Amino acid sequence: MRTTVRLTGRVLWLSECADAITRQLAGENLGREDASPLRDQLSTDEITPAWACMHYDETLAEYAYVGLQCDALLGGAGTFPVTAGAVRRGGFEVSVAGARRGKGSSREASPFAELSAGIRLVIAESFDRIYQQNCQNLGLLTATDAGLVERLQAGEDIPIETFLEDCDALGEEIVRSGGLFGYTRRRLSGELSAPLPRHAPGPMTYGEKVLARALGVPRVRSGDSVFLRADWRFSHEYVTPMAVSFLHHAIGPDPALYRTDTILCFEDHLTQLDAVMDDKRRALGLLDAAQRLGQVQRDFCARHGIRLHGRAASGGSEGICHAIMLERYALPGQIVVGTDSHTPHCGAIGAFAFGVGTTEMANAWVTGDARLAVPSSCLIQLHGRLPEGVSAKDLALHLLHLPYIRDGRAIGQIVEFAGPAVAAMSIDERATLTNMVAEIGGLTGIVVPDAETVRYLRERRGADVVLEDWMKSDPDASYAHVIEIDCGKMSAMLASPGDPGNGLPVGALRAPVRIDIAYGGSCTGGKRDDLRAYHDVLAWGLAHGLHVANGVRFFLQFGSQDVREYCARAGLLDVFEAAGVTLVAPSCGACVNAGPGASRCAEEVVISAQNRNFPGRSGPGQMWLGSPATVAASALAGRIVSFKQLQQEFAQCARAVGSTPPAAAAPHR
Repeated sequence: MRTTVRLTGRVLWLSECADAITRQLAGENLGREDASPLRDQLSTDEITPAWACMHYDETLAEYAYVGLQCDALLGGAGTFPVTAGAVRRGGFEVSVAGARRGKGSSREASPFAELSAGIRLVIAESFDRIYQQNCQNLGLLTATDAGLVERLQAGEDIPIETFLEDCDALGEEIVRSGGLFGYTRRRLSGELSAPLPRHAPGPMTYGEKVLARALGVPRVRSGDSVFLRADWRFSHEYVTPMAVSFLHHAIGPDPALYRTDTILCFEDHLTQLDAVMDDKRRALGLLDAAQRLGQVQRDFCARHGIRLHGRAASGGSEGICHAIMLERYALPGQIVVGTDSHTPHCGAIGAFAFGVGTTEMANAWVTGDARLAVPSSCLIQLHGRLPEGVSAKDLALHLLHLPYIRDGRAIGQIVEFAGPAVAAMSIDERATLTNMVAEIGGLTGIVVPDAETVRYLRERRGADVVLEDWMKSDPDASYAHVIEIDCGKMSAMLASPGDPGNGLPVGALRAPVRIDIAYGGSCTGGKRDDLRAYHDVLAWGLAHGLHVANGVRFFLQFGSQDVREYCARAGLLDVFEAAGVTLVAPSCGACVNAGPGASRCAEEVVISAQNRNFPGRSGPGQMWLGSPATVAASALAGRIVSFKQLQQEFAQCARAVGSTPPAAAAPHR
């Protein structure tokens, strides 16, 4: 086990200023003041762009920080100063950033790329939960004290305890063991064990009750460190190959997996990549690499008898993993872990669902359980009812720009949604809220199951679920924070390009924002209710002589084949076709820059119903986030507009004799 740490390599300050980055990569050693301000809100999309994740071995070292965007907050256009291989060649061992490092996707490719490039310690004011846990699992040290830089540069041996300050009890042992697999070997040998919580019975939230029942203990409390037996473990082709590689390296070529009937795999991220990958990236071999990812997963599933939801004969995939987990598998009170930050999607029906990293999934395949530090809870009380035309996506974008969430204070928490507005929501709408807890930075999002849950499961799956007496939060349960929202005052929302936390009401736009692409899809925007929302706006448009505006490409992508079949049965497809929509088969697609709907040049402007708009995530263009209704209305208008605004503008024009409807009056640039 490690007892001290000595690092002699260089320090890379991840600055907001591109020049500071360039100087360091050229060999100049800077101090903290020279590199200020440091990059806050650094996403995993910037540490390793989605296209780099076609690789799942040490090749990732070449792509550490190549997506890092600088100068944007300093009034510049935004530049990407890190080139392929530059970090590895620079001899850096320490990387320092600002607040909330590692937000966004749960991809362990990001810390693995850093580690492979020579980084041994990452420092930041704060970390997102999954990223920091992935670092610990890989053996990459983390710290929040930038003062360590001077001590390391002086050649000091730093006690390992210095890097344990933010760790729970299990995290401490994992760091001392050099990573999760080192810990597991000690655990399986009987050298150590993870003790169960021993608390007297007391009040708990619903989420805490789910955990306590899974562990077989009367109570859990914030701070407990446990290994939690999972009802479902799932992965997808973007992650499975790396997990297989890690597993074979740690355990051997023929590992014994725990209960393969509760393991699922999905081929859903890259099934349409060949339709959009440009010649430059094809020449780099990235399409071949992507195809190998799918084949490695298929071989793994075949070898171990694991259920694979793969490509569909009609194109695309059977469905996005989160959509299928909710439509077919998860149940109230179950524990669901997946290799995707949007795993909390299943919290809409009261499952305790959370994302894990690659190493944790590989480990869970063998042990059947997943590491969890029980967090505190945040209660979001949603009063009243959302106005007509305002949806859960608008609410999610509103929540993301609140200071408590924007400042990262909800990171790692259980986010419970409650109140009359939630009770009035469908499961699809609730899933939008729990899904986007990933953007909040929470461990999971959850809604206490109710009559709507029972109705959904019976209607969609033919499952008769009985609500049990324990399925509620106790009146005197403890919450770290309570957010009260008057939903009746909500309006249609947007997030401006760069971050889903850049929220503003649509009505607050100071000037028209012309669009080139409208995209409706992803796990957040490709559910039945989402497709119904697109349909209703487009049907209104057709009734008033409107179609998708000239020069705008409107892509609608189904979240699953089940959703596609529902749309066909309900007669929605005729309206989509008549309005000028391009329908896209199920896949993650544009959301990971791997399908129609992603931008192809920096000048393009996109309005999207997906969950994230980090720089470069869905192409080089400027991406705005909005609700399904806003996306559809904007496609008709050729500029960003809410459905309510479009209706009002059309009515005003109709009252003015001889005027032209707004969508036609303002031709697309």
